[in-house]
Amino acid sequence: MGSREVSNQDWQGKHVTVAGLGVSGIPAAKVLHGLGAVVTVVNDGSDERSRTQAAELEAQGIAVRLGDGATLPESTELIVTTPGWQPDKPLFTAAAEAGVPVWGDVELAWRLRGPGAAPWLAVTGTNGKTTTVRMLASILQAAGLRTAAVGNIGVSLLDAVLGDEEYDVLAVELSSYQLHWAPSLRAHSAAVLNLAPDHLDWHGSMAAYVADKGRIYEGNQVACVYNAADPATEDLVREADVEEGCRAIGFTLNTPGPSQLGVVDGILVDRAFVANRQKQAQELAEVKDIDPPAPHNVANALAAAALARAFGVEPAAVRDGLRAFRPDPHRIERVANVAGVAYVDDSKATNTHAAEASLAAYDPIVWIAGGLAKGAAFDELVTGAAGRLRGVVLIGRDRELIREALTRHAPEVPVVDLDRTDTGAMSEAVREAARLARPGDTVLMAPACASMDMFVNYNKRGEAFADAVRALAAESA
Repeated sequence: MGSREVSNQDWQGKHVTVAGLGVSGIPAAKVLHGLGAVVTVVNDGSDERSRTQAAELEAQGIAVRLGDGATLPESTELIVTTPGWQPDKPLFTAAAEAGVPVWGDVELAWRLRGPGAAPWLAVTGTNGKTTTVRMLASILQAAGLRTAAVGNIGVSLLDAVLGDEEYDVLAVELSSYQLHWAPSLRAHSAAVLNLAPDHLDWHGSMAAYVADKGRIYEGNQVACVYNAADPATEDLVREADVEEGCRAIGFTLNTPGPSQLGVVDGILVDRAFVANRQKQAQELAEVKDIDPPAPHNVANALAAAALARAFGVEPAAVRDGLRAFRPDPHRIERVANVAGVAYVDDSKATNTHAAEASLAAYDPIVWIAGGLAKGAAFDELVTGAAGRLRGVVLIGRDRELIREALTRHAPEVPVVDLDRTDTGAMSEAVREAARLARPGDTVLMAPACASMDMFVNYNKRGEAFADAVRALAAESA
């Protein structure tokens, strides 16, 4: 629990059901048990890993029900759910009928903050959340502030709220799942980076997905940061119930208007947090300070800068923080240059929106794509990228969907269709891409699909790509 004082009064003897084991369920169960609650964990599965986790919790006096995630335990007064559990689960239906509230791990962390707790600068969006939050943390650190990247990234929120470390401010990544179950969250300032169809199987509709994203603006104190190129994000600001004086702050890759941050002649500038925003602009950093300076990454930097400026960070710290930032692996990561061709790993581009941003950053491109489509359509993506494509190499289970879109919208682009889904297919894909590429081209793996048909996760897919590129480089040396 750490040294911070959290009152046990509200929790002593309270019957709490934790829905789901895993990275957020287990810490929540332990924290609640430590506060004196009577905790029961329910979990759909009962595999070997679940049984091991259950034994650990039961040894601490926490009850666990494996293989039964649908039944509401008797006397339950509150459910704390892991983010992945869908809202239409029978457990939540039973809770609603019984008048039992449901919180997520984010809601629990928010409620457990002590007096004088660090304010939250929160970020959500379909793509770019992790990068933006890590950029924001880098900027805050450059300003001399005690901070951490937390939430759906890095340090868990419960650890940040209850641990020994004292923070001045937290940079918080929030998924749509987490926001759905966080009704009382009130951030200092928050940003919605972009909105595109994703996780619709979980939310049930695009409207429900967007509404959950919009929850991040509720009760904001200083700034609601939106994407001027994505009007739906500004609409969410208009609909939000915020504190008196909270401002709408836009970011744009173009010249900014008043109350916006933008780009002028390769310079990131602020026309929002200046004395006379009608006539003045404050230089913050140069585009070349951003690694890599792809358009969507510049947008991420602007959003991070807007949140930092809303917190009072000086311009020099924005520049220094962006210069110090290095992207996580598998996010538009340059692996090597072989025979005059750049090889870039964007395995994290697991949906069409992310792949569109990645494809817009390079020209000409040999594109490696495919995997699990998750119900996506590819016509718009292919139409937008067609003029930059030197060739395409398709892998994965749903590659035919991309092949059909290429046939319709880019019939002149050569396509290699690899009819194999074993992990060794990546080595062949890289060799085929190298055959299609010419000096000055970029071989870009931005799959626009999930990885689980061939790989454990997008990290393993990215590692397979990088290994194949390095093998190619060794042969060419």
